[in-house]
Amino acid sequence: MNDVVVRALRDDEFRAAHALFRGALHHVPPTDEQWERLRPVYQPGRVFGAFDEQLIGTARSTDAELVVPGGARIPLAAVTGVGVRVDRTRRGVLTALMRRQLTDLVERGVPAAMLYATEGEIYGRFGYGIATRARSCTVHRRQARLRPEAPTGGPVELLDLDEAERRLPDVYARIPLRPGMMTRSERWWAGLFARLRQSDEPVTTLVHHGADGPDGFAIYQVSRQSGQLGTLRVVDLHTADATAFAGLWRFLLGVDLVETIVAYQRSLEEPLELLFTDPRACETTEVGDEAWLRLVDVEAALRSRTWHGEPLVLEVVDPVLEHNADRYQVGPAGVTRTDQPADARLAVDTLAMMFTGGWRPSTLVDAGRITVRDFEVTPRLDELARTRSTPWCGTFF
Repeated sequence: MNDVVVRALRDDEFRAAHALFRGALHHVPPTDEQWERLRPVYQPGRVFGAFDEQLIGTARSTDAELVVPGGARIPLAAVTGVGVRVDRTRRGVLTALMRRQLTDLVERGVPAAMLYATEGEIYGRFGYGIATRARSCTVHRRQARLRPEAPTGGPVELLDLDEAERRLPDVYARIPLRPGMMTRSERWWAGLFARLRQSDEPVTTLVHHGADGPDGFAIYQVSRQSGQLGTLRVVDLHTADATAFAGLWRFLLGVDLVETIVAYQRSLEEPLELLFTDPRACETTEVGDEAWLRLVDVEAALRSRTWHGEPLVLEVVDPVLEHNADRYQVGPAGVTRTDQPADARLAVDTLAMMFTGGWRPSTLVDAGRITVRDFEVTPRLDELARTRSTPWCGTFF
């Protein structure tokens, strides 16, 4: 679609972009009251629109930081609000938006972008790879009895929404972040509470207190028909340690008039079922992709994380951002561009998958996603990219 123009939107065009995005998801436009709450989510200069004679597509991002293996934090663009008007799909509009957004991030010096994909086939062609995976689970409350050695936890405080909006950002900021997790900006929190306030279901917010103060929180909603037991849905839950985790779940299991508790996109390493005398009280209903990562500046990203073992030369293929297409010697001592022969060749989306530690390189070799010089390279790749924990984002945007 050669006549499409993509440009940054003015502030007074943000509402139209939001309405278009909601329309692409088959939702109604926001009311005046809803838009006033959502307006702060839109970051000036980071909202793009695609035009023919009218606005026909949009994409935006907000600033954050991504935690990488080794604990460093790097600038991150949290990409969201991507949509194309229903009568302009499959005409290259999305491609134009994605390329313009990536070019903008290059110009801004942002080394990485992350998104949640509504469809699994779309974003790989723009260099995004599955960086984190998560599981969804259902806890059958009547069956879920805590083991006697499960941590008791500390006091749990109930907050109203106004107080929660003031206090939860500080609680989250105190929680140690693992690889794959991201910081939460004021814009992110504004978006969360805007959505919670427009929900038809009541919202309950909890803060767990440990010996040194608040060290965890949970947000949940209960859907229930009159005369029936309901379903408690965990909207958000983060804790600093295992004691706070068990303490919040102990509280959730004690909520009356609830038959099941559902928690979506939780860490694969959370020990929830191990807290119960019957582990089958916690049923894993889905394991799937969570956050997709795009390395905008491959060299800067590779330098940010820790590596192990012997150095290897990686040849990265990136047809969208050609400045990334090169060979990199990667090892514990650092990362440099090189003209040495490659030990392994991979596309930039595959590099994103191994970058966070979400996929072992040997698995990607088996899938044909990485081509190695010889079979001895594969275990060396696994050692090179070794991480201590499975990455998890845990922040939907």
